[in-house]
Amino acid sequence: MKALIIALLLYSGYSASANNSILVVANTAITNIELNRQEVRNLFMGSSLSYGLSAIALPPNNHTRILFNTKIVGLTESRIQAYWAQMKFTGRKKAPKELADEQLVLDYLENNQGAVGYLPSYIKIPNGLTILYEID
Repeated sequence: MKALIIALLLYSGYSASANNSILVVANTAITNIELNRQEVRNLFMGSSLSYGLSAIALPPNNHTRILFNTKIVGLTESRIQAYWAQMKFTGRKKAPKELADEQLVLDYLENNQGAVGYLPSYIKIPNGLTILYEID
């Protein structure tokens, strides 16, 4: 309950600005994919979708990641880290590959078919990439 209240407070504070919008972007040959919030959450929490997408994440202290976790995953960073530790220990799922910043994520997406990541909406998305979901 405490985590939900914190998440709601963070969300309400950040949602007032358009600069906090996030795009979920993929390098995929299937350009008509539209994901909903739950599908995006599942993708970044280790579940696979039928599209063969592989999630890319930003490091835990990154502002865009904090917004993404608050708006989509709905868990604090410590809960997400605990989840991934448990998944790694049991060998059930593998955490998304992490890249240091948004520019590296964009470069990785451009060069790797099937990669999907999240970026702030102020970043220009190249024509070869597909926007799967937008978070206000």
